[in-house]
Amino acid sequence: MTGQADSAGADPSSGPLPSGVAPLLSAVFYGTCSFLIVLVNKALLTTYGFPSPIVLGVGQMAATIMILYVSKLNKIIHFPDFDKKIPVKLFPLPFLYVGNHISGLSSTSRLSLPMFTVLRKFTIPLTLLLETIILGKQYSLSIIVSVFAIVLGAVIAAGSDLAFNLEGYIFVFLNDIFTAANGVYTKQKMDPKELGKYGVLFYNACFMIIPTLILSVSTGDLQQVSVDVLHGAVQLLQLCPDDSSGGSRQGVRMEACDILTCAWVIVSSVFQPP
Repeated sequence: MTGQADSAGADPSSGPLPSGVAPLLSAVFYGTCSFLIVLVNKALLTTYGFPSPIVLGVGQMAATIMILYVSKLNKIIHFPDFDKKIPVKLFPLPFLYVGNHISGLSSTSRLSLPMFTVLRKFTIPLTLLLETIILGKQYSLSIIVSVFAIVLGAVIAAGSDLAFNLEGYIFVFLNDIFTAANGVYTKQKMDPKELGKYGVLFYNACFMIIPTLILSVSTGDLQQVSVDVLHGAVQLLQLCPDDSSGGSRQGVRMEACDILTCAWVIVSSVFQPP
């Protein structure tokens, strides 16, 4: 009787969502986050003039490691502790991960958002091709025709690009290749009973953050970022309350916004989709 009373008094709205609602909400949330991440990365690298996509990538890797490790300690997520077999299990994912990360940020900084979005459509046929070769999947003719239509639209749009940037095009096509390869090899390597998606993300970032940091030092990017941040801090310290120069005040506001936005972008980009 008690069980019946409890079930009768239960709130019907507390039950699980209908079967089709959860995937829809997940897709909407994923799309919204993807759009906002690209938008904020673009603003940081162009509007606020952050000088290095490589250093930004290092910051995002560091934030990835920190957030995932703290989540693991608090039992919010789970992935296995490190052992000697993990690098062998992951190879070549760490290299694809950092290539995807840096090429994506580099192309974002050089292309307009509409053109970047259009050229990223080439990831779809590359993914289908690699899944056919590596995973042995077969796709119907209707899917192939649909993908061809998407690619044709991207080619037409790219042909009318008045602000052609060769470096940007090279980086975005590299990003397409790395994204497709990373997605396919992740499906091949990822075993939910072993590393899982969080383990793959965590150890990819762990293995590649030091090499990427060394790369940023060798290219001079880290030094440039350090100089810019120091310059912004000095401007903030030298600002006087009675300064009548509107241009100076605007410059300091931009520097402060650059520093604050950087922290927000690093955190928001942790789960950046491929």
